[in-house]
Amino acid sequence: MQSSLVRSAIAQSRRSAFACPARLASTKATSLKDRVAELIPAEIENVKATRAEHGKKAFGPVLVDQLYGGMRGLPALIWDGSVLDAEEGIRFRGKTIPECQQALPKAPGGQEPLPEALFWLLLTGEVPTQEQTDALSREWAARAELPAFVEDLIDRCPSTLHPMSQFSIAVTALNHGSAFAKAYSEGISKKEYWKPVFEDCMDLIAKLPNIAGRIYRNTYGRGKLPAIDPTKDYSWNLSHLLGFSDKPGFVELMRLYITIHSDHEGGNVSAHTGKLVGSALSDPFLAFGASLNGLAGPLHGLANQEVLVWLRKMQAKIGKNASDEAVKEYVWSTLNAGQVVPGYGHAVLRKTDPRYMAQREFALKHMPDDPMFELVGQVYKNVPDILLAAGKAKNPWPNVDAHSGVLLTYYGLEEMQFYTVLFGVSRAFGVAAQLIWDRALGAPLERPKSYSTAAIQKMFKGKQ
Repeated sequence: MQSSLVRSAIAQSRRSAFACPARLASTKATSLKDRVAELIPAEIENVKATRAEHGKKAFGPVLVDQLYGGMRGLPALIWDGSVLDAEEGIRFRGKTIPECQQALPKAPGGQEPLPEALFWLLLTGEVPTQEQTDALSREWAARAELPAFVEDLIDRCPSTLHPMSQFSIAVTALNHGSAFAKAYSEGISKKEYWKPVFEDCMDLIAKLPNIAGRIYRNTYGRGKLPAIDPTKDYSWNLSHLLGFSDKPGFVELMRLYITIHSDHEGGNVSAHTGKLVGSALSDPFLAFGASLNGLAGPLHGLANQEVLVWLRKMQAKIGKNASDEAVKEYVWSTLNAGQVVPGYGHAVLRKTDPRYMAQREFALKHMPDDPMFELVGQVYKNVPDILLAAGKAKNPWPNVDAHSGVLLTYYGLEEMQFYTVLFGVSRAFGVAAQLIWDRALGAPLERPKSYSTAAIQKMFKGKQ
């Protein structure tokens, strides 16, 4: 049961959030929700002005191949938290990953940015102060407790049920306490939708470590779940619930991991799914539960474990400290067998993924002599030229998944089926930030137009 202190903290947050006083946009509110409330009026006017000036302009041609090719590259969404450039990589509200690492507040003695600060940046476009970041850590800790029936749902899942299935079940079940669903049923004004959606998103993010920790410990027999420490940051608590808070390097890895996996513009499956389902005014728990089901697919969130399996098979075949020639031979054997080299190539990027480079730099600091990291480096050195020679990829460079599994195993998190759960915890940050702004700006129900093959044929019949 929640303590009276925790209940009081949550109640106070909701009271202050639902009755935000009008303030100048230039002021620095101490509460994240107060700051969002200050920003909304100006952003509404900004969107109106953008549509008035540019709304009737053509954004680009639509090719029939794009319809059949999974809408690849089709401009169709507004997503404010991040933009992905094919050559430059991801920017979070205009900031590159190195810039985020430099600018965002950190834990005492830490070198990696706190995900709390990244969420503030995604939601406001501003770098928070250390005080604001620490306050968000405390608020999420106060909101972290799970309803008893959700704990029971997780505990009743068989250990053979995939961790992502358990994750989706638990997140969806949190809909039972949705502030937005309750407010909507009571007839809340459309202009006020964002406020209960904000509450749901804060609760969602806050409760994910408890969900992830409970799934991990139940599934892999890791013992009883410890309590959240209200004096610690989000990543420390996630590490603690998983059983790794005694390893400072792992805690630092979680801070980096959540930050770089949090958002990757809106077109990827998990992000787009959350936005799409949210556009139906499904509450954030239902929307993010759908995101998780998309993330669980092998073409999205499962990729890093496929990389790790491939690397281990290579190491077993060619041995440790193998030569570059042995690595090249194994890569060619993979391609000649009609298989892909996992972790290489990207739907948008045409250079090395900056998220890969951030993880590589982390490994150089914390685990430079690890044999698996050395193998990852050899693959990075040799694979791009091989893929170019084979004509197998428009982008022969590594993506984020080419590295993350090796980092997790180094610290002892060996259970590969669980890796996508960590990806899911991270991706909640980007999806939640966009859901809040979609409701604040009155984004409509998504309803793109579809065509049949026969209709396409008829449309272009007799035309060049």
